[in-house]
Amino acid sequence: MDARNLFDTRTTSRLLRLEWSVALGVSVAAALAHLSEIRWWLFVSLFLVIDLIGYIPGAIAYRRSPGGRIGRGYYVAYNLMHSLVTWAVFAGVWSWLVGAEWALLALPIHLMGDRAVFGNTLKPFGVSFEPSTHPDFDTFQQTFRQTSQRAYDEKERDAVRV
Repeated sequence: MDARNLFDTRTTSRLLRLEWSVALGVSVAAALAHLSEIRWWLFVSLFLVIDLIGYIPGAIAYRRSPGGRIGRGYYVAYNLMHSLVTWAVFAGVWSWLVGAEWALLALPIHLMGDRAVFGNTLKPFGVSFEPSTHPDFDTFQQTFRQTSQRAYDEKERDAVRV
């Protein structure tokens, strides 16, 4: 929400997903407009490598681990491979050394798809590798909703008095 409150409400999360959906739509539209110019072996390779390195090893380790506890390295790999910064640098270097090409659209399509469609962003160490609500966050959300509603009700009462 801001630099001091590092959480999203359901509404802000949906708004963020809407923004990522727009970026996904622009990327897909650009790919569709240049279908014949895409080197498909490269597009598919770039699209898949993000999860082959960044997600699948951690998902396997998570499923094999009792209680789903896995090493931090899996989180680091996920975050590195799902980072817009990582792939912006990669695309910049690729464009400089090889040349800009439409196959690079696989990168924002994958990353924006993860964010827009699945709601997945980078993974903090303190949460489950696979999505599940942390019990402390669930408690926080309930308390936040209650105090937010009380604050709203008080403002409404004050506005009526004026």
